Amino acid sequence: MRIGGRLESANLSNIEKHPVILPGKHHVSSLLIRYYHEQVQHQGRTFTEGAIRMAGIWLIGGKRCISNILHDCVTCRKLRRRTEIQKMSDLPSERLSESPPFTYTGLDVFGPWLITARRTRGGLAHSKRWAVLFTCLSTRAVHIEVIESMDTSSFINSLRRFFAIRGPSKQLHSDCGTNFVGACKELEFHKVQKESKVQMYTNSRGCTWHFNPPHSSHMGGAWERMIGVARRILDAMLTHIHSSLTHEVLCTLMAEVTAIINSRPLVPVSSDPEAPELLTPAMLLTQKQSAPPPPGNFTEKDLYKRQWRQVQCLADQFWRRWKREYLQTLQVRRKWQNSTPNVEEGDIILLKDAGTCRINWGMALVTKTFPGQDGRVRKIELKAMKDGTAKMFLRPVTEIVLLLKK
Repeated sequence: MRIGGRLESANLSNIEKHPVILPGKHHVSSLLIRYYHEQVQHQGRTFTEGAIRMAGIWLIGGKRCISNILHDCVTCRKLRRRTEIQKMSDLPSERLSESPPFTYTGLDVFGPWLITARRTRGGLAHSKRWAVLFTCLSTRAVHIEVIESMDTSSFINSLRRFFAIRGPSKQLHSDCGTNFVGACKELEFHKVQKESKVQMYTNSRGCTWHFNPPHSSHMGGAWERMIGVARRILDAMLTHIHSSLTHEVLCTLMAEVTAIINSRPLVPVSSDPEAPELLTPAMLLTQKQSAPPPPGNFTEKDLYKRQWRQVQCLADQFWRRWKREYLQTLQVRRKWQNSTPNVEEGDIILLKDAGTCRINWGMALVTKTFPGQDGRVRKIELKAMKDGTAKMFLRPVTEIVLLLKK
């Protein structure tokens, strides 16, 4: 059967004027679609449909059939398919607990800065400094420590200073970025054969360490955001320093950056004149408010009698406002609002590599999945070939492109 029509007088071949009619869902039609799709070098539906029509074939329901074939084309997925996404998970209990500051802490290393270490006959001797930023996951307060090198001992010293000032933490959270791995070379987030020096120190303090998978900075947004804020404040400060930067000056600047970040409002500033106090992390850390003291005559007896009540009142006021105002701002999912099918064991995926072109990305096999509390998979373990040997990697689903389901 062929198509009729009114093109009998057109200067076209007979197969173009009267194409053969084929059912779109037939196996032969699928083979023809795949063949002409390869002929147009895996272009879109319009190119493929035009090649089929020029070949003298009229597919019934062709647009939908071609779209279905192109959707499952592995080559097209390797060239153009987006990386996987999953619905944003619920906030962990560490972000929602009314615990003392820095009980649950996220940390990362940023820098470096070039400072003047000492003066020599030939001029100035320069060295580098980095900074470790500790973020309280519940109150969003920060603490910054300057380190001299990226080795393990220097990082442990900064951790000891942090624990001495802010008290021990119950949990530490960090990513596996190159800067942090460089600072703690002995830390391994999976298949640990023996405890590293950093792990031995934290375990002796009753503190556990949780690592995010590599290449998943969005899972540590609570402290990645604070690093961006600290960098902007520090850049503005360094514009006013015209002399050489020293270690002492850098430590002072970091203390000023910490004070500025901890004085930021956690919620939008209210225009109500009856509520002039701002909800800031410094309100809990320093127990001080910018509002003047209430008028009245107070005796020394009242001061000693109610001093502990005043401190407790300020802390209770912070947590009441924190629960009533700040927690409500965390309710909405800003993105990743829809659920998608989970990646499963045995799926063939394309592993994203930001350092190479997409056509050079390697394929891998999903060997294990890690469902969250809601049953959705956001982290996987995969096996890929690298330098001729099979290696295991831990990656988030945002770093893979699904090619074939098992």
